[in-house]
Amino acid sequence: MSQSWPVIWHDTLDSTNEEARRQAADGQFSDGWIAARLQTAGRGRLGRGWASPSGNLFATALFHEPGGLDVATRIPFAAALSVHDGLSAFAPEAPIVLKWPNDVRAAGAKLCGILVESGQADGAVWVATGIGINVARVPEGAGQTATCLADLRGEASVTADMVLESMREAFARRLDQARTDFATTRADWLARAEGVGGPVRVLVGDTPVEGVFETLAEDGGLVITMADGGQRVIRAGDVELIRRS
Repeated sequence: MSQSWPVIWHDTLDSTNEEARRQAADGQFSDGWIAARLQTAGRGRLGRGWASPSGNLFATALFHEPGGLDVATRIPFAAALSVHDGLSAFAPEAPIVLKWPNDVRAAGAKLCGILVESGQADGAVWVATGIGINVARVPEGAGQTATCLADLRGEASVTADMVLESMREAFARRLDQARTDFATTRADWLARAEGVGGPVRVLVGDTPVEGVFETLAEDGGLVITMADGGQRVIRAGDVELIRRS
């Protein structure tokens, strides 16, 4: 069971996801968490850098996925919910929400990013779920408005270790839920989603697509209603929430 997965802390890594990929390459790894006090080359989606100041959380859950790649596509939603669950325990009054496909935000500012990667080794599917949470400080050069748990709480007593412990227990529950009943995962994600019913602009490759964020498809795709009334399901892209004036 994932709640019993060990956590291996490193003083410094290039990236917890890179370490996970190295361990997954020969398929001989044991399911568990890889965490680092400092990252020198943190990564986000689409090859973007992830600013990694000390005091924040950088961790990756590396595990075998018996459900294969079909289940692996559900993991970003389980991970986002686990972060929401874990952080809400420390900042219950904070307006923490989930932004498709893999951000956790508060009051329009980024609090956490999630990078899920998967592959196959020796015929088995592995999943590396990288989670970066701004616990103690807001990174410089984040490239967008960001916040941190210390600012949401008004003090900095909560550590990265405490957040990981809370979040990994939630991850165990949410992973089991996503594997066995993705319909409830989808409903729980939507209940915490940012921007439902509002206008969005999605960059699909190099093409911007605008519409209204209606819901999630049964497989987690973003369903938007276009200006002509038709609907489109987007399964990969960068979302910008358009603020109404």
